[in-house]
Amino acid sequence: MIRRGLLLILSSPSGAGKSTLSRRLMAWDRTMRFSISATTRAPRPGEEDGREYYFRSREQFESMVKSSEMLEHAEVFGNLYGSPRAPVQAAMEAGTDTVFDIDWQGGQQIKQAMRDDVVSVFILPPSIAELDRRLRSRGQDSDDVIAGRMAKSRDEISHWAEYDYVLVNEDLDQTFDQLIAILTAERLRRERQPQLSAFVRALNKEFEAR
Repeated sequence: MIRRGLLLILSSPSGAGKSTLSRRLMAWDRTMRFSISATTRAPRPGEEDGREYYFRSREQFESMVKSSEMLEHAEVFGNLYGSPRAPVQAAMEAGTDTVFDIDWQGGQQIKQAMRDDVVSVFILPPSIAELDRRLRSRGQDSDDVIAGRMAKSRDEISHWAEYDYVLVNEDLDQTFDQLIAILTAERLRRERQPQLSAFVRALNKEFEAR
């Protein structure tokens, strides 16, 4: 039976593991799609429209916001970013799930726009000390940048109770297994299987024909 696709929101403070879990999830089920954002920033070398981002002018982006074509949007360092509604709705109608790797603010906007179709998961670190260690082990950021990320983490973690599920990522494999269990159960929810009513009617006709 064809089911309705869902919107899986993954959020966490930087370093807690949401991006790694998103990549593993997409490799586990290649029918899923990762939400491609629209942005007003200029393409970087090697980037293509519709692959890394949908590149739009500020006027185009603002027009999409006014006409409710964005599920969520925000301005970051002078550029606008957002999630276009049309490709997400098309995927849902085709029974394809969409993964969003976004912060709590974007997650709240999407839940307001598509409440019945959203499953939200917040990823917590096992401790603040471990979160700091993970950020430093990347070897990508300066001490000042890491300090900024750690300061922001406290605010992000304060929104944990706004999510449907909360996972403590102490062991990545275990957390991934828990994420798969959540996705599997949510896919089987009755309201995401619109053909069930017709299927049950067919079963009843079989009873009547006996």
